[in-house]
Amino acid sequence: MSMYKTLFHIKEMDCPSEEQLIRMKLSDISSIKNLEFNLVDRDLIVFHDGEQYAIESSLESLNLGSKLVESVKYDGKVITSDQTDKKLLWTVLVINFSFFLIEAFSGFIGKSMGLVADSVDMLADALVYALALYAMSGTIQIKKRIARLSGIFQVTLAIAGFIEVIRRFTDSNDVPDSIMMMGISILALMANSASLIILNKSKSNEVHIQSSQIFTSNDVIANIGVIIAGVMVFFWKSKLPDLVVGLFVFSFVLRGAYRILKLSKYGR
Repeated sequence: MSMYKTLFHIKEMDCPSEEQLIRMKLSDISSIKNLEFNLVDRDLIVFHDGEQYAIESSLESLNLGSKLVESVKYDGKVITSDQTDKKLLWTVLVINFSFFLIEAFSGFIGKSMGLVADSVDMLADALVYALALYAMSGTIQIKKRIARLSGIFQVTLAIAGFIEVIRRFTDSNDVPDSIMMMGISILALMANSASLIILNKSKSNEVHIQSSQIFTSNDVIANIGVIIAGVMVFFWKSKLPDLVVGLFVFSFVLRGAYRILKLSKYGR
């Protein structure tokens, strides 16, 4: 049977959750040999035996705006993810989980919702990286269960964070420790920058690596936001910048949780 290389453009594929959704949706199609994702261009290349109709139908059912671009015979070697990429993912997972603990502890001690929110964002990313690692093996049922529990957990944390921010808006006059906010966030920024350098060592176009690069880039934005809030707290002696950035980061976490729950719903 001939091998084909089929290119799809997927308009709504703009984050790791959609990638995992697609990977799980296509996992039961035995003719597929490998998937290559390009997040920047929102393209998916499928290496498969036989015709592409089952693949095309499955992608269309996800309502992500998929469009078949071309399908050609392929005589080359199909390259899959290797142990190096797994090590890279484990590295960024450990970094994210470690800074979740550091930022959560510092946030509570320093009375900073910005740091607490950023720590939850770090934890959310660590959970997604763990899911991406597990997606390399395991049954569809287990993947769906992990995705669902991860999403519910993130929603719970985000809602708890929103409630605490609102409480501090109305009931608390505590001004957070701006020096701790800036110091810990600078360390987190350095850690995420190091993660990007590590991930860029991989030349893989696989979902696991590109997902990690995008999530880590988003973490950098959150880190910078907390640093700016820390500077504003330092000069204004006000809790408001910290609470605003806390709301902003918790919104990021809630959006990610929604996408993961969507993944667990549609993955087969």
